[in-house]
Amino acid sequence: MDRTQPQWLPPAAPAPAPAPPPRRTGFKRFAYPIFFGLLALLKWGKALLLLLPKAKLLTTSASMLVSVGAYALIWGWKFAAGFVALLFIHEMGHYIQLRREGVKPSGMLFIPFLGAAVGTRSLGGSALAEARVGLAGPILGSLATAALLPVAAATDDDFWRALAFTGFFLNLFNLLPVVPLDGGRAMAAMAPWMWFVGFGAMLALMFLWPNPILVLIVLLGGFETYRRWKHRKKGLEGNEHYYRVKPAHRALVAVVYVGLILALAVGMDLTHVERTFSDA
Repeated sequence: MDRTQPQWLPPAAPAPAPAPPPRRTGFKRFAYPIFFGLLALLKWGKALLLLLPKAKLLTTSASMLVSVGAYALIWGWKFAAGFVALLFIHEMGHYIQLRREGVKPSGMLFIPFLGAAVGTRSLGGSALAEARVGLAGPILGSLATAALLPVAAATDDDFWRALAFTGFFLNLFNLLPVVPLDGGRAMAAMAPWMWFVGFGAMLALMFLWPNPILVLIVLLGGFETYRRWKHRKKGLEGNEHYYRVKPAHRALVAVVYVGLILALAVGMDLTHVERTFSDA
């Protein structure tokens, strides 16, 4: 029997648990998260500020891709991409002219089956500036579409003719004299009473060829025509001089407007593709 360890001794007491870390109270409890939060903000805040101006570009690019996908369901991706590219160039005409008028646009948004729009709070401060902004889109859009004619002639491919025809039609449709279309913008400097003629034409088109897009344009056009004509007749602030355009400038706008219509009509005639349907 081992006598080195007495059997009557009690077992050793367990080691005491370590003391818990001191709890942050008062100011220190909130100071540490705030401090490290500020460090993170200083580290990443600059990068976020650099990315904010690109948000508009990302929105434009994303809406363009969505539009290409939507149109591709009907026409295929090649034609859809070409059509959206023509839309983009058309809207860039408005964007460039707005910058020339001293207006900073807020961005560009594409809406499938409705087109695209450049966001802005002002059209230049006068009816003449509004007309320049309105006509700049069809001018640049028509030039871009006309650039497809040599490609169609060189390749003898109906794809390019059909794309050019669609581009000419797009710009011609936008010249209808009703707000908010580009033709309505031009009429602000030429003859605002033509808004009623354009609105009547849109009503006739809507009843002859019912279409959701035409219904939307009629609704927007009717509201905008009523609002602007009422403000113009009341002589509200900013409208008394807004529609005062020199005769020479009015004539120049008319020449550009009528010239665009004739050129686009000729372009559509040149690029019209006869389609034949068979029972096969």
